[in-house]
Parts: sequence; C-alpha cells; structure tokens
Amino acid sequence: MVDNNLQQIWAEALEDIKGVIGEQSFKNWIVKLDLIDIGDSILTISAPSNFVRDTVLARFSEDILNALNSYGCPVTSIDIKVSEEETKRQDAKSLDKIPNRSNSNDISVLDPRFTFQNFVAGKPNEFAYAAAVRVAESDTPIFNPLFLYGGVGLGKTHLMHSIAWRIKEIHPRKNVMYLSAEKFMYLFIKSLRFKTAMSFKEMVRAVDILMVDDVQFIGGKETTQEEFFHTFNELVDNNKQIVLSADKSPSNLDGVENRLKSRLGWGLVADIHPTTYELRLGILQSKAKQSKISVPDKVLEFLAAKITSNIRELEGALNRIIAHSALVGRELSIDVAYEVLKDLLRSNEQIITIDNIQRKVCEYYGIKLSDLTSAKRQKAITSARHVAMYLCKQLTTRSLPDIGKSFGGKDHATVIHAVKKVNENMQNDDNFKSDLEILKKSLEN
Repeated sequence: MVDNNLQQIWAEALEDIKGVIGEQSFKNWIVKLDLIDIGDSILTISAPSNFVRDTVLARFSEDILNALNSYGCPVTSIDIKVSEEETKRQDAKSLDKIPNRSNSNDISVLDPRFTFQNFVAGKPNEFAYAAAVRVAESDTPIFNPLFLYGGVGLGKTHLMHSIAWRIKEIHPRKNVMYLSAEKFMYLFIKSLRFKTAMSFKEMVRAVDILMVDDVQFIGGKETTQEEFFHTFNELVDNNKQIVLSADKSPSNLDGVENRLKSRLGWGLVADIHPTTYELRLGILQSKAKQSKISVPDKVLEFLAAKITSNIRELEGALNRIIAHSALVGRELSIDVAYEVLKDLLRSNEQIITIDNIQRKVCEYYGIKLSDLTSAKRQKAITSARHVAMYLCKQLTTRSLPDIGKSFGGKDHATVIHAVKKVNENMQNDDNFKSDLEILKKSLEN
C-alpha cells in the first residue's frame, strides 16, 4: 500500500507534468502509469505494456523527475515495472487489431504475380535475388536463415513469394509455410487464448521451410518472441530452412531481444538497396510489357527519373496513367503523366541543390560523381558535366563561381561555356532536348 502522502505528491506532480507535456501526451502515456513507491532516490511505477514503459522512459523521464524534485522528492532514476500477465494481456489486445487476412485453411497465401520470372534484378537487389534463387533451388539449407531486409516497397515480399513458388515447383512434396509476422503473432496468441498452444507449435515446427515476412512487427512482443525463438531453434536443429524479411538488419531491429537478434544473423543477411534509375526503368518496361499497353519510352524514362521512393509507388504511377489514357482516350505523353500524377510527384519533391542535380545527372547518364567533378574530357562525361552545370544555373540560386567550385574547382567561364553548349544542343538535337526535359522535370518543384 502506497503512503497517502506519497500518493498526494504523485498526484500533484502529475498535474505539473500535464502542463509541461500537454494534455494529449498526458492522456496517451502518463495517465496509464500507477505509483508503486518512491524511495532511495528511485521512483517505482507500473505500466500496462513494454511499449508504454519504453516510450515513457525515452520521452518523459526527465519531466517526471523534475516534477517530483520540485515537490521535495530527490529521485534520480525511474524503474517501471511491467508484469508478465499485463504483457500477455497487451499481446491479446494486439491480436484483436490484427486482421486475419486469410480466407483459406492454407495460411500460405501466395501472390501468383510474385515469381522470379517477374522480378526485375539490378545492382541494388542482385545479391538478394541471387541468394533467394540459391535457397529456393537447394535441396538442403545452405544459408540458415536467409534474412532479407530493405525499405518499404523494394521487393522483399516479392522475393519471399518467389522462393515459395520455386520450391513448390521443384519440390512439390515439401511443406512450405509462408506467413507475415502479424499472422504468426495472431495464430500464436489465438492458441494461448483457446488453449491450443501445442497444436500451434506442432504446426509451425513440422514444416520443411518456414518463411516469415516483416519480422520487425514482433518487436516489443515478448511472449511472441519467446515462441519464435524456440521455433527458430527447433527448425534449425532439424535442418529445416528459414527465410525471413524485415525493414532493418537483425542487429538494428527495435524491441527484439539480443539472443534472437543473434540468431537472425546466423545465416546470410542480404540487403536490398534503394532503386537506381536503371532498375526503375527496367521495372517499368517489364510492367508495361505485361500490361500489353504501348507506353512511349520517354514517358517511362520520366517516371523512372521522377518516382524514386519505392517500387510500389512506381508501379502504381504507371497503372494510373495507363488507366487514365484508356478511360479518357488521351495519348500517353510526359505532359499527361505530369498532369495525372501531380499529387504523387509533389510527394516526391525535394529542395533542389547542386548535390541533388549532380547525383541525378550521374544516375541518368550512368557515370560516377568523381568523373563529373574531374578534369576528364571524354565526350560522355563532358556532355553530362555540361548538362549538370546548366541545370545548376537554371534550378538553383547559386552563383556561377559557386557552381564551378562544386565541379572540381572549375571557374565561372567554364560554367558559362557549359550553359551555352547545352542551349546549342537543345536547338539542334531533339533527343538531347527530350533528355534534358526529363531531367529538369524530375528535379523541379
């Protein structure tokens, strides 16, 4: 039982904290805390979940300590308790929010579009692609686990499904289970609720290949991590293949226990880098071919230069302009694409700097930044350098001397010459003019 005096101090301190952090943050986090004790310079309180505990410690610990000190409580640290029962209840609440997306008894619902044949490989993803093919075509585990990671919309799920499809094709008798981390948690917590935990364990540990997508979502879920840890060990010990994906590398997963992080990195960790212009263009060409709709090359090049966030947005942009053309009857062009995709293009906008322009030009022409800023005079490098200098003059407020310095210490006369040369080329070469238009629109606000 907490002393009434301490309860009074705690209540008054809470009012002060509310005034400092705001009512909304107070309702979201602080009101969920209960006082256990104040003594030996330590404030001991309880929280309903690990997530609340971690957030309070990270964001509000200083405010709490200052408020208590102002009331004569010389506390210097905070200890937040989360009971095991409360953690389980929190997991159960999370369960109710997780949609059970499968309408089939087979939880391994695979997308028929996501195959190796439809995956466009390039420098950013070639290592992950090669590793995925190797795992899919091997009789026994060679990398265990195979851990794929990368940002949103870069192709992790596509590779996961591709592995499953290839295994089913080559080894139709193998038991392949593919599911998201959310689905793993849903099924596990459901088994606890209905006292069928043994059936769940038998189901996931009897497979030949276990594939879990978006592993980052088990972060902070201690009971789920505990089960996943033991499932992982059981499968590896029995020489069964595990394939995982996440948005970060194993060592950088938030809220995941160190012992599990260690195991996730046991096998092969393959990262998928952000797309390059060449890869984006290849993906668009492949999708346009699959759609059997003729899309002008310049439109595809414009999209590849402009939509740089992720592959999902890129494919969505292509689908939108194709649908618009079919429904409205307008011929596809860069201007039509710009008009239809205004909202998407706006979200991909960024402040134009000399660095932005240099990187974009290097990407577009396939040269190194060191070449662009060097004294090399090869025709391709010189032409790209002129274009970059021209765009810097057109799209930034930097002075001619500043632009020159950013290109390896060139003087302002070199920049003037570059601008003049680009203007001449635009008048005499329609293809050059079109290339410059694509580059410029990909950089404009």
